[in-house]
Amino acid sequence: MIPNMYKIAGEMIPTVFHVSARSLAAQSLSIFGDHSDVMACRATGFAMTVGGSIQETMDMALVAHLSTLKAQVPFLNFFDGFRTSHEYETVENIEYEDIKPLVEEKYIERFRERAQRPEHPALKVASQNEDVYFQGRETVNPYYDAVPEIVQEYMDKVAKLTGRQYHLFDYVGDPEATDVVIVMGSGACTCEWASKYLNAHGKKTGVLKVRLYRPFSAKAFCAALPASVKRIAVLDRTKEPGSLGEPLYLDVVAALNQMGRTNIMVIGGRFGLSSKDFPPNHAAAVFEHLASDDPFNNFTVGINDDVTHRSIKIGAPIDVAPAGTVACLFWGLGSDGTVGANKNSVKIIGNYAHMNAQAYFAYDSKKSGGITVSHLRFGKGNLDMPWLIDHADFVACHNPAYVGRYDLLKPLKENGVFLLNSQVPADKVFESLTRDMQETIIKKHIHFYSIDALAISEKVGLGSRINTVMQAAFFAISKVIPDQAQAISYIKQYIEKTFSRKGEKVVKMNWAAVDAASDALKEI
Repeated sequence: MIPNMYKIAGEMIPTVFHVSARSLAAQSLSIFGDHSDVMACRATGFAMTVGGSIQETMDMALVAHLSTLKAQVPFLNFFDGFRTSHEYETVENIEYEDIKPLVEEKYIERFRERAQRPEHPALKVASQNEDVYFQGRETVNPYYDAVPEIVQEYMDKVAKLTGRQYHLFDYVGDPEATDVVIVMGSGACTCEWASKYLNAHGKKTGVLKVRLYRPFSAKAFCAALPASVKRIAVLDRTKEPGSLGEPLYLDVVAALNQMGRTNIMVIGGRFGLSSKDFPPNHAAAVFEHLASDDPFNNFTVGINDDVTHRSIKIGAPIDVAPAGTVACLFWGLGSDGTVGANKNSVKIIGNYAHMNAQAYFAYDSKKSGGITVSHLRFGKGNLDMPWLIDHADFVACHNPAYVGRYDLLKPLKENGVFLLNSQVPADKVFESLTRDMQETIIKKHIHFYSIDALAISEKVGLGSRINTVMQAAFFAISKVIPDQAQAISYIKQYIEKTFSRKGEKVVKMNWAAVDAASDALKEI
């Protein structure tokens, strides 16, 4: 699309591309997410907005659609591939009838008037030579100069509708911060949690979230920065070999220079390429590196670079989740139905338990037949936590072959819950675990449950698809919906929605599996 994007921008056609940003094939192909593809588009003339969560992505989408009509500049609204695009989260939906009053019809009419038709013949320039091409390129300047103000105007109008206020650059953290991280996409949410944690422990840190990346407004950027800032670390989710620095880093350095803020030390680093997980302790490591005696530039976080030695040290995992947040891990096998069941579970919790819910599904590119790990969080508070769970209240292993192969119990908290699908009888199942697992269960006072889900699924005719049995067991143990009969009713409703296209027989087999789960569940 890149050659077409230059032409769309050159002809000033109101357009919005919504892009789940993903890796480009370099030394190898990768299907996972970072900002490499959208960074390859920054010279096309498209304006770029970016959201860090599902809610922000929806809100930025509306801002982009409204702005492109008025600005006549095309927009690329991007968000992190997989980490945001494949996440489930409770959001406030923006209804079309609420959007309609914000749409200014005169700009739609202006766009339609430019269409080619017999009543209004027009000449479109196909080729220009050196006598006029240069001058023609410069004629777009006023339009791009106007974009930041137009975007902020619609951000303010959307805020009146939704109650969620955005700015071209949003600063969060200590108002007198000395150390600030600048980042865009889902990594901004992680950095905000890490900054809160560090500030609670006596630090003075902050995070500047980029909302409008192109055109980059140096004025708005510097206005959002606290006057107290001494050191800045810029995080890019891409790599440009041969460049002096990655794109956002270079923009920040140029903006500070243009606005006369040259007394601030700026370093740049890379994180999260190809969906590499970026948890809070990685973000905290960036702040610690920034404040260290040797805050070297061009660093990486999250890997061990034993070739050019540019990786920074990472500390132990930190738990930043607010009280009342419940985190659950489900280890499954690709195509065993675990992911589908967990998608339904998070909808049930979000819709009926009156809680915020979040789900993310980690799997390799093989998908079917490969390992899958479902990460579910729920609670009353903010769940903008775009990293894999490393402090779990509940762990379920749907495939007993994983015992001894993966460290299933490592993320479990004290007094957590472990649910194992196993064909080993209840009085022998503890002996079937590795010694390390047995010691962890005793040391952490873990509540251990077992169920032979395969026996139930085979008995009702589902074969190896154990997902509904394990889903019912999860609701029975977690009591996220205290009324067990009500929970089973909701599970059956979603089973009907999911499997009705496969026929009544399949629906009833899944219902039978749910009914049998409670009796088969054993506390060890």
